[in-house]
Amino acid sequence: MRLIDLSSTVDARLWEPEPVTHTVMSAVEGAVHMTDGMRKNFGIDLSPDAFPGGEFLTNDMLYLSTHTGTHVDAPAHYGTRPDGEAARTIDEMPLDWFDRPAFVLDVRDVGRSTVDAEDLHKALDRIGYAPQPLDIALINTGASAWAGTKRYFTEFIGLDGSATRYLLDLGVRVIGTDAFSLDAPFGDIITRYRESLDRSVLWPAHFAGREQEYCQIERLANLDALPEPYGFSVTCFPVKIARAGAGWTRAVARVAE
Repeated sequence: MRLIDLSSTVDARLWEPEPVTHTVMSAVEGAVHMTDGMRKNFGIDLSPDAFPGGEFLTNDMLYLSTHTGTHVDAPAHYGTRPDGEAARTIDEMPLDWFDRPAFVLDVRDVGRSTVDAEDLHKALDRIGYAPQPLDIALINTGASAWAGTKRYFTEFIGLDGSATRYLLDLGVRVIGTDAFSLDAPFGDIITRYRESLDRSVLWPAHFAGREQEYCQIERLANLDALPEPYGFSVTCFPVKIARAGAGWTRAVARVAE
């Protein structure tokens, strides 16, 4: 099997609407930190000078959203279910959703900011693939080329409600995109809402998850490296964060050689 990394990098130097803070603790600072912690928490006294060169281990402290970098959204992220039951959080999702055969649909040439069910139906016809239940669906919008810039958050292609429900009705339970969001850009959504006052245009891909339970992988990368549109599998286990609406993932495709 050849492994293809489909994950974007978490990098505090890149532009984010929610800035990432990354503090690196040097090995010298690590020695002080470790010995202070041992003394405070366990009553064990040790001098930092006991370590060779006064160095222990480095450490990294990060402040970031669970929606930074490649991540999986859980049903709890989408809001309240119509039946009033609590939607599942990321630590409650079944692992077998996240290690599955996958297929990728290329929508880069659709010519608008939103694709619908008919667009996805045509895209499936073009590649000649019939999705199986629990397949992972990946949407190649081309947006990953702009990762790290403001444009990445304002110019991309999203799914409308019909497109999302189309995939869910095929048995898909994990939908991934290389864009910032599975929905259309904020500005596009808000413009259409102001023109129509139709609430169904407000984040329809996300809100579809209130009716039919599913997960999204957002901010994928490197989808162009997939040699074929199907015949590969994807592993994208989310980090197990208790009570969280999302968790980071290192998404990887496995391609037979």
